[in-house]
Amino acid sequence: MLQTQQIAPDFSSVNQAGKPVSLADFKNTQNVVLYFYPKDDTPGCTIEANEFTALAADFAQADTVVIGVSKDDCGSHQAFIDKFGLKVDLLADTDGSVCDAYGVWQLKEKNGVSKMGIVRSTFVINKAGILEEAIYQVAPEGHAQAMLTRVQNL
Repeated sequence: MLQTQQIAPDFSSVNQAGKPVSLADFKNTQNVVLYFYPKDDTPGCTIEANEFTALAADFAQADTVVIGVSKDDCGSHQAFIDKFGLKVDLLADTDGSVCDAYGVWQLKEKNGVSKMGIVRSTFVINKAGILEEAIYQVAPEGHAQAMLTRVQNL
């Protein structure tokens, strides 16, 4: 698992519109809140995405871009954005490379059944590309506000 104060792993993937997005796009210009979630349009993931959207202007004011990542494809992401009016980019990590780089693809257990999946996690990356936060096992409610407070103190 990643630790604070280490260099954030570079990533490159496509967003909901099929546009390439990489960590290098934001170096020296914006902080990045990179959050990983299990699946589009599910209860916890919707809460988290809606809370980040509600604070989108505040994140922008703090020179911070918010990017969600799951293994869903671009079409699923666009439908999720359209359904809820989301104001965050969602990366389609269909090959799992970004999830692997950030250590969020892990064995999870639910109802006695173990299987691999995305552990809800968030990483705050400063403008220099250094991890300021590396949080695994995130609870969706109130998380966006906590991350906003964190980036406002960078």
